[in-house]
Amino acid sequence: MEKLQVISGLFPMIAVIVSITVGGWVITTWLRIKNGYPLDGAWGQALHPKSDRESMERIKLLSTENAQLRAELGSVKDRLETIERIVTDQPSRLAQEIDRLAIDKGGHA
Repeated sequence: MEKLQVISGLFPMIAVIVSITVGGWVITTWLRIKNGYPLDGAWGQALHPKSDRESMERIKLLSTENAQLRAELGSVKDRLETIERIVTDQPSRLAQEIDRLAIDKGGHA
């Protein structure tokens, strides 16, 4: 009888510890999946997702689009620098540069 009481007293504690452990594992796995981290197998080996032809093609397209967007961003930065220079320069200096360009092209100032 006494052993049965000890076991019945320990059972809720063991159940709580097991529940917390399993819950922590589930939450950790969910966070890894959500944030794109690789999952671990039963013996600690990394489980990487299988890559197929469709995903490789998608990666290639995204890489190409990324390169195009970087090139476009570079040209936008150059244009912005030019606009900033025009806006911050003195008006007389801008007028002189316009006159100089007009004279260089054969016009009259």
